Amino acid sequence: MEKEMDKSSYVLANDERFGEVKIANDVVAMIASLAATEVEGVSAMSGNITNELMSKVGMKSLTKGVKVEVLGSNALVDLSVTLEYGYNIPQTSQKVQEKVKIAIENMTGLEVSSVNVRIAGINMVKNK
Repeated sequence: MEKEMDKSSYVLANDERFGEVKIANDVVAMIASLAATEVEGVSAMSGNITNELMSKVGMKSLTKGVKVEVLGSNALVDLSVTLEYGYNIPQTSQKVQEKVKIAIENMTGLEVSSVNVRIAGINMVKNK
């Protein structure tokens, strides 16, 4: 269990008096996903074919469409999103990048060196 956690987590704080605080990469990915979907014009996160198939059989993931790589105290984030029809793609993507960077940095203390956004689709159906 300890070795498994080390591969997918990193140490946030290490205090001799209290011990370590570790955070899983999936937690950082979840923060990124939630921040991205709060941006107006973002319809949903888009996963790869495996994510899509697993969600159809009942295994939904809050980290769908997000890949996070933590190197030391730096985080690299790749997002795949579906946008609503009618929104400016460059402006909406920039808002997503800013919101995700701020959310991760504020919540984890990591420095986000890049947030790459891939537009995987456009939602043509109006959500009300």
